[in-house]
Amino acid sequence: MMAQLVVRNIENAVKLRLQRRARRNGCSMEEEVRDILRGAVSQENIPSGDLGTEIAGLFAKIGLESDIPELRGYELKPPHSSNDRPGHQRSLGADAPYTGQECNRLAR
Repeated sequence: MMAQLVVRNIENAVKLRLQRRARRNGCSMEEEVRDILRGAVSQENIPSGDLGTEIAGLFAKIGLESDIPELRGYELKPPHSSNDRPGHQRSLGADAPYTGQECNRLAR
């Protein structure tokens, strides 16, 4: 048994865009709406992980040989350099740690 759904008070602009989209996809507006709804609720089943889990998932297949150590609990320390003088900007080299404030300043 299939359910029916009535949606009232749809703006004319939305209805026109649905009609155009259905025409482009070669189906009726009703079928287009069904497809949109199926897609919307199927995304609901995708579990959302924490940020770290999502980042790890992005790099899961690149072949890391060992784990990346946690950085929690480390204190941010300002970098020290003989080039530290007002108005002087350093390059973002791998050997020069930057504080969050300094990164924000350099990004502007």
